[in-house]
Amino acid sequence: MIEIVELTKSYLGVPVVDHVSLTVEDGQIAAVVGTSGSGKTTLLRMINRLIEPDSGRVLIDGADTREQPPYELRRKIGYAIQGHGLFPHRTVGQNIATVPALLGWDKAKIDDCVTELLELFQMPPDEFRDRMPGELSGGQQQRVGVARALAAQPKLLLMDEPFGALDPIIRAKAQADLKAIQKRLGTTIVLVTHDMEEAVHLGDRIAVMDGGQLLQYAPPAEIIANPATDFVAELIGTSERPFRLLALGKVSELIEGGTAQGAPISLEASLRDAYAECLWSGRDMLPVTNEAGDVVGRIRRDDIAQRAEHPQ
Repeated sequence: MIEIVELTKSYLGVPVVDHVSLTVEDGQIAAVVGTSGSGKTTLLRMINRLIEPDSGRVLIDGADTREQPPYELRRKIGYAIQGHGLFPHRTVGQNIATVPALLGWDKAKIDDCVTELLELFQMPPDEFRDRMPGELSGGQQQRVGVARALAAQPKLLLMDEPFGALDPIIRAKAQADLKAIQKRLGTTIVLVTHDMEEAVHLGDRIAVMDGGQLLQYAPPAEIIANPATDFVAELIGTSERPFRLLALGKVSELIEGGTAQGAPISLEASLRDAYAECLWSGRDMLPVTNEAGDVVGRIRRDDIAQRAEHPQ
C-alpha cells in the first residue's frame, strides 16, 4: 500500500528524517513511535506532502506521490490529528461531510455517509448530526475527527497522536473503536504516537525512530522479544516487557476445559486483561465465554504468569 524509499528531510542542515525506508502492507496498521523530536510527525506529513521531502520517494499503490498535485493527493488520504481539528462553527454532520462535499458528492450520498459513520462510532445521528463541536465531550470530538477523516472512504488514513489529549479510560475506548472500525473497513493506517503501549496495542508493525533514523521496523512481538538497540529496549521497558507480551496473546491460547466462579472473560480478550482481572478480583481462574456469552472453558492465573515468564 505504502512504500517509503530513502526519505530525507533536513532543517538548517540538521536531518530530521534521515534516509528512512519502510513498507506498509494493504490493510495493516503501522505505528510510528519515538520521543519528541525523533522525526515521526515529519515522516507522516511527507506521506501526504504537507511537508515536501528533500530526497527520497513515497509510493502509494505503486504511484509516486509527486506525480499529482498535493491537494488531489490529500483528498484521497484521511488525516486525523490530536485535538481533532474540527471546524467550530460547523455542525457535526457538516464537519464529517467536508471532504465528500469537496469531491462533489450529491446530498443524498453525503447524508447516507454521515449517518453510517455516526452509527459506526455509536453516536446516534438524530442526536449528534446537528450538534456543534463545542457541545461534545473530548472523546466525542475525537470520534467525529476520525469519522471526518474516513468520510471519503480513503484506503489510507494518517493519524498524528490522535488520542494523546484523552484521559486513559476514554483513550482505551477510542483505541478499541479504531481497531474495530479499521478491521471492518480494511483501511491502511499509519499512526504516530509517543506511547509504546499504544503502538503495541494497535500496530501490526511498529517503526521505532530516534534522531530522524529508523532503528527497527517489525511486528510488536519481535520488537518486544528482540529490541534492535538499547534505545528500543528502553522504550519497551524491562519491567513492562512481560506484560506487553501478554497484551499480544489471547485468552483462547490458554483456555482449558471446566468452569470457574465469578465474572467471565471473553475468549478474544488479551492475556493481559485476563491476568489483571485475576489480580483485581483475587481469583485463581476465570470462566471464559464465546461471542454468544456461553461458557466454553476457563483460564488459570498461573498459566498466564508462566506465559509471561516464558513466552513461546
